[in-house]
Formats: sequence, structure tokens, C-alpha cells
Amino acid sequence: MIPAASAAALAALGHLETDANPASVRAKSRDFFWYSPVLKARLDHLAGDFLVSPRNEAEVIEVLRVCHAHDVPVTVRGAGTGNYGQAMPLAGGCVMHMKNMTTIRHVAPGRVICEPGILIRDLDTELRKGGQELRMHPSTWATATIGGFIAGGSGGVGSVTWGALRDVGNIIRLRAVTMEAEPRAMEFRGDEIHRISHAYGTNGVITEVEMPLAPAYDWVEILVAFDDFEAAARYALDFADCDGILKKLVAVMEAPTAKEYFQRIAPYVDAGDHLLALMVAPQSIDGWETHLAGHDGRVIYRSDRPLTWEREPGHVFEYTWNHTTLRALKVDPAITYLQVAYPAPDSLDTVLKVRAALHPEVIQHLEVMRFQGRSFFAGLSLVRFTTEQRLDEIVRAHEDMGAPIWNPHRYTLEEGGRQIVDDRQLQLKREADPKGLLNPGKMIAWDEPGFDFRGMYAYKGMRAAE
Repeated sequence: MIPAASAAALAALGHLETDANPASVRAKSRDFFWYSPVLKARLDHLAGDFLVSPRNEAEVIEVLRVCHAHDVPVTVRGAGTGNYGQAMPLAGGCVMHMKNMTTIRHVAPGRVICEPGILIRDLDTELRKGGQELRMHPSTWATATIGGFIAGGSGGVGSVTWGALRDVGNIIRLRAVTMEAEPRAMEFRGDEIHRISHAYGTNGVITEVEMPLAPAYDWVEILVAFDDFEAAARYALDFADCDGILKKLVAVMEAPTAKEYFQRIAPYVDAGDHLLALMVAPQSIDGWETHLAGHDGRVIYRSDRPLTWEREPGHVFEYTWNHTTLRALKVDPAITYLQVAYPAPDSLDTVLKVRAALHPEVIQHLEVMRFQGRSFFAGLSLVRFTTEQRLDEIVRAHEDMGAPIWNPHRYTLEEGGRQIVDDRQLQLKREADPKGLLNPGKMIAWDEPGFDFRGMYAYKGMRAAE
């Protein structure tokens, strides 16, 4: 039975596109939280009460006005590809699906304005008709939405050149609607963007985005195998620092990842091969070949050469970022992962220290990113899960060795980040969501300001399993 408040809100919104079928509501109430056995144990039972799919900002405003009046929580979702439980409705209520808000409003040299529900693949396809593309995208490019990426993502394919999504200049403008008695549309630029981006929809519903663009290239996708892990990792950083070579991806997957988990690649690698995935602009291929000649890597695939494999591997970026974890999970359900920062200038040294201490329980998967002009490794390490206690020990071991963890086994903003309060986001929530109805349970600073982060936060308003 739908709670009375939700039933009343649903009735008031009946002229919009709504859905209260329990099966479809449950399906659209889930994201990729199940990457984490810790989150799966806590969130698997959750679902909203009903779905609503607004077609424009005016309908978003109407939904928020009605739900505010009936004290119904609202959780916004795009495609549900997030893996921190960002889009999980902890307290039930309304799930606002942005699937109908897909309009590209304006394209100009170096920028695009669009609605948040458009799939990144579809947006890039249109942009490429004019010779442009997004600077970066998640490995879930084919299924993720641009709004979901901004609200819940942090970087991806392209970050080797452009840095993290929230770095200054990587988002131009956001427009979002508040959840008040009379919702307002607000504009965010410059430093104000940090108030609303990567906030899981806890303090406003994004209705329009303006993003910077880069020239589009027919990127050459490359796989290179190394016998030695340190040599592979060192090459990755060296190549990332080649300023004259245009690149979009540099990733390292430690053995035996490619052999055990990458079905289409496995026949062409050995169990001891450490795999690099690269994307290089065609005009930079000569430079890449010159650079590789000084290293021991073995090229096993190039998208600009005739295929000698039995099957196309698909996009190489779909073996990187969190697609690495997904492919491993399909083979071995005991695998989970951690998100790790290996800060410059000691990035490689820290990786090697962690590897020496935790291998083979932790298998290295490294993505090269850029920060303030320096290349560094971001880790999406594969971890063989045994117990929550042991996973917490592994997290502490990383941090003790100078490798901070952005913990993907937590569903709150603070625990999934630096375990500190973002006062800008908290202040906006106070202004924009005075009842605390937007994606409740995801911002500890709102619910429990004195939380000390010594244990996993448990949202007291989480709906219990039936």
C-alpha cells in the first residue's frame, strides 16, 4: 500500500506522466549500489512509492510544489548508473525520472546548453555533427545522462587531459529548482556551481546544464600489454605528461584482470600481462609511436588497423573506469572495489607501496587524471571481499600509506568524499529544501551535524524492510 501522503501527491499529479506499478517503481528506484556488498545489504529492499517523469521545468516545479505540500520525499534519477546509492530513495516517496527532459537547446563553438535527461552518447552524437564533443564522460557513456553525471559523477574518459568534473571551467552553468512551497529556479555559475554539482540532488533539481566542449577526433583506441607492472604504471604517467600528444584515456589494469575478466581480450593476453588502455588523437599517433618505442610495451590492438581478432573488443573505455569493476563482477561476484587517490608528486611510489602491502587481495586498476597541471593516479582497485571488517581495515591501510579513499561503500555525500562537511552545499539545502525532502538521508550535515565519522552513518529515516 502506498502511504497516504504519497497517494495524495500522486492523485494531484495524475495529469502528468506517472507510474505506481510496484514492479516498474522498484526497477526505477535502483541504481548500481550493488557493486558494494556493504550497500547491497542495507539498500536492496528500498523502493519509492511512485514515479513521475516531468517533460519540462514547469512540470518539475509542479511536482516539487505538490510533494512539498504533502511532505513527500523526492529523489531525482537519470539512468541510475551511479554506484554509491546516489539515486536510491531511502525514505520512499516520489522518484522523479528525468527521461523526458532531453532537449539540446543551443550549441555554439566550445559550449552546449541542454536538459539533464539526455544520454551522454546521444548528446555526443549530435555534437560530433558539428565537430565537437564533451570534454569528459563516464565509462557508462552509452547509458548515463549528463545530469546524472554532474549530480553524482566525478571524472572519467577525458580526465587525463581535463581533470575532474568539478575542476574550475569543466561546468559553465547549472540551472536548478528548489523544493519550497513555491519552488524557484536558480542559476549557478563560477564558484556557485560547487553548491549544486555532485550533491546527489539533495539541494535542488538540475533542469538545465551548460557544458564546455572540445574538438572531436576519431580517437585511435589502443591496448598495450606489459610484462612488468611498475614499467606499465611508469609508462602511463610518462605518456600522460607528453604535452604535445592529444590523448583522452590512459588506464592501467594489473594482471590478471585482462585474462580473467575481459572476455574478448583474454585470448590475446597472458595471465601475467598488465594491460594499458589508451585513446590517442589520430594526428598524435606518430608521437605516441615514437614515445612507446622507448618502452617494453606490446601493442595488441589498435582501432586504426585491420582487425585480426575473432571479435571486435568494443570501445576500450568500456574496459576502464568502473566498467573494469562491472566486468570483474560478472565473472566473480566476490569482487568489489575501492576508489583511491594517489596524490602527486609521489603517485607511483604510493601505488607501489600499497601494492606491496595488499597484493593480491587488492588488484590495482589505475586511471591517470590531471590536477593543477600534474598527472596522478586515481585508483579503482579490485578487492576480493570477505567481511566488512576486513574491507574497513583495507581502507585504513590505504589511508595510513598516504592514499585517501573516496569510499564507494557509503551512501552519503560526506562518507563518499573526504569525510568533511561542504558548508556551501549545506547552506544551499537550508535555503532550497527547508523541509529536507530532497533525496533525504544522503547529507549527514543536515541530519546529524555532530556525526564523528568513526563508524558508518545509518540514516534514521530509512524505510525498513517489509
